[in-house]
Amino acid sequence: MTATVTEIWRHPIKSHGRELMESVSVTKGGTIPFDRIWAVAHERSQADGSEWVSCGHFCRVAKLPSLMAISARFDESRTEITLCHPDMPDLTFQPDSDSASFLKWVKALVPDDTLQPARLLKAKTQAFTDSDFPSITLCNHASHRAVEQRIGRPLSHLRWRGNLWIDGLAPWEEFDWDDRNIKIGETILRVRERTDRCKSTHSNPDTGKRDADVLGALDSWGHQDFSVRAEVIQGGTIRAGDEVARV
Repeated sequence: MTATVTEIWRHPIKSHGRELMESVSVTKGGTIPFDRIWAVAHERSQADGSEWVSCGHFCRVAKLPSLMAISARFDESRTEITLCHPDMPDLTFQPDSDSASFLKWVKALVPDDTLQPARLLKAKTQAFTDSDFPSITLCNHASHRAVEQRIGRPLSHLRWRGNLWIDGLAPWEEFDWDDRNIKIGETILRVRERTDRCKSTHSNPDTGKRDADVLGALDSWGHQDFSVRAEVIQGGTIRAGDEVARV
């Protein structure tokens, strides 16, 4: 069976919404354009966007499950983001000039007894991916189905917050790609590492509530990893339906 890309996702604001794309153009050493280009620093964070820092500096789903239910639309021509959440009115704003309206909106989703969102930061160098290198996350539908079987019921694959979803592989086949090149359409990616997971995966993307012990399911395979992170070594356009092959 030929492996193909089924879905392409980006997350303009780290942990604050996902957006489905039909195609993306990537460049060598880059990420999916506008993926995690903004992030929300909490009140104890010293991050200022001038350099990459770890996820502990930011408000994120692992600590704030309600954020998982945010979806996003980014209008690149207007630099304007629309955020949607089932418990909130939609918000449309320009992240580079109107962070105040965003912070007011998102604080309604954050309990008073936890770290509060303080600043919306734009990455000045590298995007705020969870890896310390600009990465694209490749997810395997067959591996997700294996997790569903361990949990014992269907789960939305969006809880993994990946970039590219691939079907036509064996379960966990992506873990054999470490340090190998993967060709997708006209683009070549080099897989650098597996993605270690946290409690963000326990949250339902429809409700923003924790509803599944995903880490416990992964433990049954002797790890807590899902998906792999890759570096772009040859740029190009990636489209839904593109074939995926090792080269």
